[in-house]
Amino acid sequence: MSIKKHVKLGLSALALSISFNSLAAEDPIKVGILHSLSGTMAISESTLKDTMLMLIEKQNEAGGVLGRQLEPVVVDPASNWPLFAEKARELLAKEEVDVIFGNWTSVSRKSVLPVVEELNGLLFYPVQYEGEESSENVFYTGAAPNQQAIPAVDYLMNDIGVERWVLAGTDYVYPRTTNKILETYLKDKGVAADDIMINYTPFGHSNWQAIVSDIKKFGNAGKKTAVVSTINGDANVPFYRELGNQGIDAADIPVVAFSVGEQELSGIDTGPLVGHLAAWNYFMSVDNDANYDFIDAWVEYTGNEEAVTNDPMEAHYIGFNMYVEAVKKAGTADVDAVKDAIIGVSVPNLTGGYATMMPNHHITKPVLIGEIQDNGQFSVVWETASTVAGDAWSDFLPGSKDLISDWRKPLFCGNFNVVTGTCGGKVAAE
Repeated sequence: MSIKKHVKLGLSALALSISFNSLAAEDPIKVGILHSLSGTMAISESTLKDTMLMLIEKQNEAGGVLGRQLEPVVVDPASNWPLFAEKARELLAKEEVDVIFGNWTSVSRKSVLPVVEELNGLLFYPVQYEGEESSENVFYTGAAPNQQAIPAVDYLMNDIGVERWVLAGTDYVYPRTTNKILETYLKDKGVAADDIMINYTPFGHSNWQAIVSDIKKFGNAGKKTAVVSTINGDANVPFYRELGNQGIDAADIPVVAFSVGEQELSGIDTGPLVGHLAAWNYFMSVDNDANYDFIDAWVEYTGNEEAVTNDPMEAHYIGFNMYVEAVKKAGTADVDAVKDAIIGVSVPNLTGGYATMMPNHHITKPVLIGEIQDNGQFSVVWETASTVAGDAWSDFLPGSKDLISDWRKPLFCGNFNVVTGTCGGKVAAE
């Protein structure tokens, strides 16, 4: 073959290589959105799907990430916990998404967890949860119990003088584990077993007359009583309505909720609920320029002047921006590279500070207690002096108090026992 032909073939191969590399560079970063758009959790999760679509749209308008556009892939697991696992597998194995943002309930996250670990995906989970978990493939941007439940109980006990406690929740892992932590914590604080009432109801529970009557009776023992609510989803609407029907006033028996925000209150008459409380890490009413910009963007995106924002939306805002920064830092959307790059990444939150991804894959957050107003908003009545780092393992459960999580090498362990010096789960290969 002549030298000329060799040169021509070489140039052709080079051009082809450049062409393929250019195409590869322009491939979109695929973002899976795994939220219930139907069923009992749609009241809460549909908004989070739209939040993600807005964030992706804004990022694409700014040029994407590393010169690549972001492509959302939306699925509906329909409040069906086993279906969450199937949809996660579809996103990772069929759609080949680079990252997933999704889930609300812990039972849905537990369903997805083995799939994400098996297929080495990335999941950003935006909702408060019970802790007792740390996965190298999951980033927990909602609150752990020490960032919500424990501070809320401290506030009720120290600032309001609560002595009797109703722990009311939906019957699944998050309320049960959180209440186990709280029951131990309260007893450690000297609260008698007779002063703790625990009740669980199914998802979508609607007949609250008898339960609210029991709460009212429990609160008539001459001691200041409060309800700590881990009731999830659309069951909150009839629960709060029944509180009003039976004349339970916040001044007598305050309710502090961990799963009720602005979105849930937008569906009910909040008049009878004024004074009841919620513990979150963000409220729409926070006076901050970044928050106002986010609200304005949300109103514009939805086309609804009455649209509200809430805590899990902020968690997605933080998680999405952390992911973008980690991809930039890594120079790639490769899963393992992003996992390494994201630890230590800090981005602004919407309350005037910064959120940082810790080595245990939880983030730093302020803790706020808000009081329900008659317009469906919350007035902040208490907040921590600084941000609190999320604790994957509770200090108040015997099997967890000696455990830490650190996904940096060489430790690279989600449940390292500081007493025995051993890792109870997967460790890095030698």
